[in-house]
This record gives sequence, C-alpha cells and structure tokens, in this order.
Amino acid sequence: MRAIVVGAGIGGLAATLSLRRAGVDVTLLEQAQRFSEIGAGIQLAPNATRELRRLGVLDQVSAQAAHPAHVSFHTWSDGSEICRYALGREAEEEFGAPYLVIHRADLHGALAAAVPPEAVRLNTTVVAVDQDTDSARVTTATGERWEADLVVAADGIRSSARQWLFGKDEAVFSGTAAYRALLPADEVADLGLPPLAAWLGPDRHFVHYWVRRGELLNVVAVFSTGAATQESWTAQADPGEPLRAFTGWDPRVRTVLERAGRVFRYGIYTRTPLAHWNVGRVTLLGDSAHAMVPFQAQGAAQAILDAAVLGDALRNAAADAVPEALDAYVHRRLATASGMQSRSAQAGTEFHLPDGPEAEARNARMAAHAAEHRFMPQAPTWREEAPDDRPEPSPSRPSSTT
Repeated sequence: MRAIVVGAGIGGLAATLSLRRAGVDVTLLEQAQRFSEIGAGIQLAPNATRELRRLGVLDQVSAQAAHPAHVSFHTWSDGSEICRYALGREAEEEFGAPYLVIHRADLHGALAAAVPPEAVRLNTTVVAVDQDTDSARVTTATGERWEADLVVAADGIRSSARQWLFGKDEAVFSGTAAYRALLPADEVADLGLPPLAAWLGPDRHFVHYWVRRGELLNVVAVFSTGAATQESWTAQADPGEPLRAFTGWDPRVRTVLERAGRVFRYGIYTRTPLAHWNVGRVTLLGDSAHAMVPFQAQGAAQAILDAAVLGDALRNAAADAVPEALDAYVHRRLATASGMQSRSAQAGTEFHLPDGPEAEARNARMAAHAAEHRFMPQAPTWREEAPDDRPEPSPSRPSSTT
C-alpha cells in the first residue's frame, strides 16, 4: 500500500506515522523548505496523548511539556475562582494518559523526528490532485507527478485540496481574535499564577499556562470583534493595544500583558462542517476537514485522532479496497469531530457572556458541576480512542468516581 500525505503540520506528521505503523509506504510532501512550526502553546488532553504513545513519541513530548496539576476558572474583574478541576496524576490515572501543555514547536519537532528523512520531500508544493479507479496522483508546482493508492490532504485550514474535492469553500471568520505572547517564567514569578487558568468576562476571555517544562508562560487573550481580522501567526499587535482591550480586568491579567514583550494578534477562523471528507482515493484530515475554534483545546487532538483511525482503517486493506477503507475512516470520525466543532463554538459563547444574570448563572453551573465532578465537563471525550485499536481493560486501573 502506498500513500501520499500532503502537508507536514501536526496532522500530516501524525498521519504519516500512523500509516507507517499500519504497514503503508508513505511519502510526505511539504511546501516549506525545512521542518518548522510557529505558534505558541497547545493543550494535549488524554485522547491525544494516548495516541501519541501508540505512535512512539509520547516520552519525547512529555519531556518537553508541562504537567498542570489542575485547571481553574476565574472571574474577569477580581480573579476570584469560579471552580477548579483536577488534571495531573488524577487525570492520568483516570484516563490512562496524561494531560500535557506544550509549545507547538516542541510537539511538531517530536513528530517530525520520528519520520524517516527518506519519507519526506520538502520544498514541494502540490498544485493539483486527480485520480481514477486504480490510483490517485498529485502534481507539484515543478510539474512532477506522484502516484499512490491514496492521497491524504492534511494541508490545513486554507486547504487547497478541500476546494479541489468539494468546490470553492473559504475559511469562515469566527467573530473572535486573540492576542498571544510567551513570557519567561522569571518575569511573572511574583504573580502566583495557577498552572492552567482561564479568566471569563464580557466578550473576552484570557488563558495562560506554562510550556517548555515550565520555563515559559503561554498567554492567549481572546476577544469578540465584528471586524474580520488577519489570520496570521506573525502579525504583531500595536503597543498598548492588548491593555486597552482588557481595561478593568484582574490586576494579574493586566500585569502579564504589561510585561509581555512582543504580542501577536491573529484572527480565529473555522471551517463549515462537511457531509463527508473523502472522494474515492483522496481524503481530508485535520484542519482541512474540521478546523474549529480553540475553546475546548481539541483542535490538535482531533487531528491526531483522525490519523489514528485512518491508520487503523488502512491496516491490511487491499489496494482496490482503499475507497471503502476511507469511507470507514470518515464514518468513524466525522460525527465526533463535527460535534467538537459545535461544542467549541458554544464554549466561546459561554465564556463571553455579559455581566449580570447570564454570567452569574453560568458561574453557578460551573461551580455546581465542579462540586460533584473531579474532571471538566468535556472529560468524557478524553476516553476517545481509535475504536478498533483499544487496549484490553486492566483490572488494576482505578474506576471512575465521577
């Protein structure tokens, strides 16, 4: 079995490793001249780290990550705690894998290091995909043609392959944008910040957590806006702009923003859910299929799960059965990923409720849930695995008390 994976982001690298694990001969095509990943922090719930373990990279990822003991939610104005949930050792014992927070570049580097160099073609831009009943092909900007039994398009939120398969379909502005920054730990050591926290306020929320083994504080300050904002990881905010946007917020939030050096500003975009992701021998994966707002911290996790299920679907498949195997992959993943898109958007609405009865009711719901449950409301999704690749239950594994 031969496969071409287009795009060497987190989803494309995970797909390459998963397919190789399933015995598929994979060629990974990436337009960049070298492996690189910009951005900042990323959260990895147990549904993602469990699959990273199967791909053989969890130890490397864990060594670069921070391991928050809990997550807390706070009111925007005075920082009072609404509720907190367990992570750390409790979550790992309950879900069989850790909850990690990591710099995106460190995750990308661990995945890239696991892919053999001979499987990768950098500086290769795919400009077209075509197929017939027997094979699928890609054409590059230099006129090269690559042929395989299937093509996996992991080419991101601005996916060209999505348009080739399903027609013109642009990314959709979510109505939110964010400031992001990374601060050295010693610059905020005096603030007594919790390990992973979110402040919730009218049309705003502010998230921070440690990355790179606790050496850096990752900051994401999200705000609602009616004006479409550039989607860029490198566009810098104007001096003072983040502070003006978070006027009146908890002093710790404002101090973090004051001490931040370079602050980047980017628009948050999504993709409209599709009825299917595949046509014949070609399929989408990750953000090209289901880009979502990051308010459930599941974008990367869902791409990694796509990769796990794709590899499982192709294991032992004959070349002439690829379309059916891709149907099975999409059937097993589409509803879950689309549901996460919806829940992530709903979380953003909840986070940004105006002061008054609605916000008070939300806070009361959150506090009541935390009083009865150790783990966040979305925690049941952390049990999600590649369905046909589950380990046998262990009698020593602790049972849930939630």
